[in-house]
Amino acid sequence: MKFPGQRKSKHYFPVSARDPLLQQMQPEEEVGTSYVVGIDQILVDIEAKVDDDFVQRYGLLPGQSSLIDDSTAEALYQELVSQSLITHQFAGGTIGNTLHNYSVLADDRSVLLGVMCNNIQIGSYAYRYLCNTSSRTDLNYLQGVDGPIGRCFTLVNDIGERTFAISPGHMNQLRPESIPEEVIAGASALVLTSYLLRSGAGEPMPEAAMQAISYAKKHQVPVVLTLGTQYVIADNPQAWRDFINEHVSILAMNEDEACALTGISDPLMASNRALDWVDLVLCTAGPNGLYMAGYTEEEFKRTTQHPLLPGAIAEFNQYEFSRAMRRESCVQPLRIFSHIAPYMGGPEKIMNTNGAGDGALSAVLHDIAANGFHRTSVPNSSKHAREYLTYSSLAQVCKYANRVSYQVLNQHAPRLSRGLPEREDSLEESYWER
Repeated sequence: MKFPGQRKSKHYFPVSARDPLLQQMQPEEEVGTSYVVGIDQILVDIEAKVDDDFVQRYGLLPGQSSLIDDSTAEALYQELVSQSLITHQFAGGTIGNTLHNYSVLADDRSVLLGVMCNNIQIGSYAYRYLCNTSSRTDLNYLQGVDGPIGRCFTLVNDIGERTFAISPGHMNQLRPESIPEEVIAGASALVLTSYLLRSGAGEPMPEAAMQAISYAKKHQVPVVLTLGTQYVIADNPQAWRDFINEHVSILAMNEDEACALTGISDPLMASNRALDWVDLVLCTAGPNGLYMAGYTEEEFKRTTQHPLLPGAIAEFNQYEFSRAMRRESCVQPLRIFSHIAPYMGGPEKIMNTNGAGDGALSAVLHDIAANGFHRTSVPNSSKHAREYLTYSSLAQVCKYANRVSYQVLNQHAPRLSRGLPEREDSLEESYWER
């Protein structure tokens, strides 16, 4: 498979010596790259070892989550620093994690929109955010603010009990005028989270998110929404259904969020219900693996060579070797589904559950961007005779997402430090032109 990004392979012939037939077909100038753009509440996860007295002095509830104001957060942070109690400082945020992992996998550009402190001190939490973000993630469009970004403190006592203190800071102060239309217009996808639309009164973040969505729809860029948490959706599921139906093309969720949205506990049936509103669905289901659902053209469906799977929809993976399309691009849209069990049964010891779904989504985005990259690079390819959404079949995208999710579960942080080995070919690969 051909994906954007540098590969480690060595070749006998110089890479500049391309196929002469392709050289005749393509212009001499370099083809532009594909990228994805996302908006996030920029925050840092700060982990520290403290005693029970520390938790009590700051008025926190042991073992629970509490919101704290900026002044309390700053005093807490300074005490942790002065006492050398901090064990980890990770860049966080659902979309930040997703874009970082995308850039690591693709070895290519992503663009992050949000806010960042105007004044950054070496070693500070804002500095750590920049250090823990891939150099391929473009941070040039971040909006500067005079104050802190978001901070999530995880305070661990001697018996391992975790107490959380969350300070939003200025993370929801992104203004609509800070959303660059030209960046969204050239993207392969716009990635958002449900948290962006739930900011407090007077905060401009929801308006900024809607401005980005309007640009994406104007330029026919797929809008990707990750649901974030079941509790956000459960507050008003019908409002979220209406919003998704009107604005979203690709939906990412776990089985709990899927149930909150659709009222259906079966991930397969919940994914099927979500296809009433969107073109492509990713649903992670913990130890049961993950599901994907989408549309393809009835005339060009491809039968799987994998065993047919039982479920609420009989033999639901029958056409999983088909490539996904947007429903509006199909003359006779056919719903297609795929499922994969956890890679190698899952890690022997799960180091971290935070970010596994974000990792899976980054793989899906990589495949979508690869499709745009290949369409630009080889416009006459038979792969682009129809308006496909993904480069690979639904089964192959499912396999890739599963592998990345495993990698995140197998490490302490939600962000990949390096890419994966090149993807293995599967039975379906012989069907597709290289």
